[in-house]
Amino acid sequence: MNILQIDFAELLNLSPRLLTYVVIPLAILLLATIVSRIFRSVMHRYVEQRSQMLKVDPTRYRFFKNAVSFVIYLVAITIVFYSIPELRSVGVSLFAGAGIFAIIIGFASQAAFANIISGIFIVSSKPIRVGDFIKITDEYMGVVEDITLRHTVIRNNENRRIIIPNAVVNSQTIINSNIIDEKVCSLIEIGVSYDTDLDHAIGVLQDEIARHSLSIDNRTPEDTQAGVPRIVVRVMGFLDSSVKLRAYAWAATSMDAFVLRTDVYRTIKKRFDKEGIEIPYPYRTVVMKGANTKSISS
Repeated sequence: MNILQIDFAELLNLSPRLLTYVVIPLAILLLATIVSRIFRSVMHRYVEQRSQMLKVDPTRYRFFKNAVSFVIYLVAITIVFYSIPELRSVGVSLFAGAGIFAIIIGFASQAAFANIISGIFIVSSKPIRVGDFIKITDEYMGVVEDITLRHTVIRNNENRRIIIPNAVVNSQTIINSNIIDEKVCSLIEIGVSYDTDLDHAIGVLQDEIARHSLSIDNRTPEDTQAGVPRIVVRVMGFLDSSVKLRAYAWAATSMDAFVLRTDVYRTIKKRFDKEGIEIPYPYRTVVMKGANTKSISS
C-alpha cells in the first residue's frame, strides 16, 4: 500500500514536468505543422490554380507561401523556448550578457539571411519569374520551377532540378527568354564552298527554314512593304575553306527555336546534297620531295 502511494505521488510530481517539457512543445510543433500545411494547401488551391486562368504571375504567391511557413515555424519554436522555464532563463541570461551568442548566430546565419534578402529582391524586381526559361552563366539553363526563401529551383532539359542560392542568382547575369517577349531569333550558321552560287545557296536556306512548322514571320507591316525577306540570310565572312552564311530564323519560344535549328541543320544537309551545293571541310596539300633527296640520319 505504501509502495502504491509513493508511485502515485511520484506520478503526480512527474505529470506537470512531463506536460511542460514534452506534451506542450510537441503540441505546439504539431499545431504549427498543421497550420502551415493548411495555409499552403489553401494557397495552392485558390491562388496558383487560378493564376494561369487570370494570367497572374505566381512567383510572389509561391515566395509568400514559403515565407509564411517559415514565420509560422519560427513563432512556434519561440513559444516552445519560452514555455520551458529553464530555457527561458538561459535565453534571457544569454541575451542580457555580452551578446556573444547573438554574434555567433549572426555569423552562422549570414549566408542564410543574404539568400532571404536576395529572394525578396528577386520577387520584388522580378528579373525572373516562375515558368521563365533562363540561362545563368554558361552552366545553368532551364525553366524556373520555384523561388523559395533561400534557393531558386531550375528544371533543366534533362528534367533535373538545379538548386541555386538566391544570393548567387541575384549577383549573376541572367538571360531571360520570357521576361518581355517570348519570341526567339535562332542563328543558323553554315559554310559553303567558294565556287558556290551564293544567291542559290541563300534561297535554298531561306526555303528550308520557311517550310518548317515552327518558323514564324517576325516582320512588321513596314518591313513587308519594304520588301524585307521573311528569312534574312547574311554573308558573315570568308573562312579558310568556306564562305560563312548566317540565317536569322524566328520561333515562338526558346524551345521551338532549339527544335527549329536542329531540324534545319538536318534538312539543309539533304537539300544541299540534292542541289549540288558543297559544304566544305579543310583540305591539306602534301608536297612530296624528289627521289634524289638524301635522308639525314643521326
